[in-house]
Amino acid sequence: MSAPAHIRAAQGRPGGTVDRFGGTRTSDFKIWWREVDRVLLFLVLVLMAIGAAAVAAASPSTARRLSTSEVRLDDLHFYWIHMRWQVVGLAVMLGASFLSRDSARRIGVVLAVAMIGALMLVPLIGHEVNGAKRWIRFGIGFQPSEFLKPGFAILLAWILSWRLRDPGLPVLAVVSGISAFVGMLLMLQPNLGATILFGGVWFVLVMLSGVSFKKIAMLVGGGVGLLVLAYFTYDNARHRIDAFLGGGTAYDQVDLASRTLMSGGWTGAGFWLGTRKMTLPEAHTDYIFSVIGEEFGLIWCAMIVILYLAIVGRALVRLADEENLFALLAAAGLTAQIGGQAFINIMVNLQLFPSKGMTLPLVSYGGSSTIAVGLTVGLLLAMTRRNPFLTRETPGMASLLSDKDHNR
Repeated sequence: MSAPAHIRAAQGRPGGTVDRFGGTRTSDFKIWWREVDRVLLFLVLVLMAIGAAAVAAASPSTARRLSTSEVRLDDLHFYWIHMRWQVVGLAVMLGASFLSRDSARRIGVVLAVAMIGALMLVPLIGHEVNGAKRWIRFGIGFQPSEFLKPGFAILLAWILSWRLRDPGLPVLAVVSGISAFVGMLLMLQPNLGATILFGGVWFVLVMLSGVSFKKIAMLVGGGVGLLVLAYFTYDNARHRIDAFLGGGTAYDQVDLASRTLMSGGWTGAGFWLGTRKMTLPEAHTDYIFSVIGEEFGLIWCAMIVILYLAIVGRALVRLADEENLFALLAAAGLTAQIGGQAFINIMVNLQLFPSKGMTLPLVSYGGSSTIAVGLTVGLLLAMTRRNPFLTRETPGMASLLSDKDHNR
């Protein structure tokens, strides 16, 4: 005998099963609203609102710097463009959050494969900006590495989840090979910051997948060895690290960003009253955190850090009792992408990390980055959707840790 229609309809959705009351779901929106993590969605929307105000504060600096005698840009030029991109990013985020886990997996895998292919084309047909060839232009330009971020996490999570079907599959070798290949393509651009971020996501997923600590230690040792090798053989890496240690244009920029951030004190100079931001390069993207510090104060900077920590913490709490290994790994990887990028950007602005040319997710101005981050958050919301009436009995992360202890 086949299951009732409302039970069949529930199968394959992010919640996993029909609710215990057997109620008929009459609307996709009602289902989404009941299952989506509204706390996580609220935190993301708050950050986007702060980002809109921050870009408005930073826009005059970049607009005046790029203005010429022939073309003078309005002080809010980049703010109005950013608002349009935010609308697109928000639509992408909400649209992706409606996906089932199976659909999100398919889209993520296809996106990852497509963007890796695009990365292979960048050295051949890529468009160079500020000394780095990272863009592809076909009428409209896009940065493949930005759109690879959500797909990369899902692709690696999907491959690592194969070990449930066959523990003998060499999933660790496969995901490590893919990550190394992506890192090589990024270093050719050059894009050291993205390489480190992707490496961090790989490490988080490998660590959560149940691999023994001995193997993880060996992989970390290999990664450190590669970083040392990059310093001696890769000019971009050496220049970035040397600049961080002191001297050079990159060091001067990071030093200026740090001084700008601290100049506003606890309460800030006031909206549009900052002066140091006017000499800050890329004030609306890479160094927007410093603009926030000058105009709105260190209190707002601290609030932004707390919001990022809350997003990461909320996602991890949501995964604490997740029974689906793929969903757990995918959501953890997507969370690592967002949290890792925010961490790198903030550390650069605090002069605690080498300059990376990386935006602050959900806050900085951007086209490709805004849409890509919106897609990342949307896929995270899709992976963490939960039927509120479903009782889970097997703690996901606790199960992984027990497996890891067994394999140690």
